[in-house]
Amino acid sequence: MLSVVTTLNFGGRTEEAVEHYQAVLDADVLMLMRFRECPDTSFAKSGFEEKVFHATIRIGSTELMASDVGCDDPSFETSFAGFAFAVRARSIEDAERHFTGLSEHGQVIVPLSETFFATRYGIVKDRFGVSWKITVPGEAE
Repeated sequence: MLSVVTTLNFGGRTEEAVEHYQAVLDADVLMLMRFRECPDTSFAKSGFEEKVFHATIRIGSTELMASDVGCDDPSFETSFAGFAFAVRARSIEDAERHFTGLSEHGQVIVPLSETFFATRYGIVKDRFGVSWKITVPGEAE
């Protein structure tokens, strides 16, 4: 079966992002390889030994990959425009925890609140510039 996995480049902040998503989204780290651990020495760059060559995390049933590859290029620019991750929280409490954690040093776009189409819904752009739509499915009572 075909599988599509999103890969994000955090411009040298991949480890910080992985740790943040572990804390606020209960992400599991499936793999994390630093540049110093890469078997292909052509990727070795001075000062990048501790940066993340490749990471795979799982949030719920979704896997995401992340990397710092390329961020040493002066023209490198991190941009996460034009998409958002949609998170279906298990409860209002989980939604509030995820939303609060993601909004820390980020930007609330739509406050988490009751809507006609969901028990809770909100949009936040996290500290890395990634947009998240947090939903508790179900109609408001």
